[in-house]
Amino acid sequence: MKRELVEEMKASYQMSERRACMDLAFPRSVIRYRSVADPQIALRMRLRELAAARVGYGYRRLHILLWCEVWQVNHKRVYRLYREEGLSMRQKPPRRRRACL
Repeated sequence: MKRELVEEMKASYQMSERRACMDLAFPRSVIRYRSVADPQIALRMRLRELAAARVGYGYRRLHILLWCEVWQVNHKRVYRLYREEGLSMRQKPPRRRRACL
């Protein structure tokens, strides 16, 4: 979002990146940063396949299934990818307590 804001200022006001960042009080390193993290595409696809085959499984069970296969991944990474892929399970409705008679 910050990158788009700086690009918009540069285009509309004909100013340099340095000046736009200074006016918006953003460090230039934030604007120029490019992530070098591995997107884990193969793991994401396998996680999606397992979640589609086993709908009632949460990320913990899927992590165990992945662990039994060749994927030696951390549970925190599985949880992060599970959330990013939008695979969260349906929330159960709360059970209402009945008043005692």
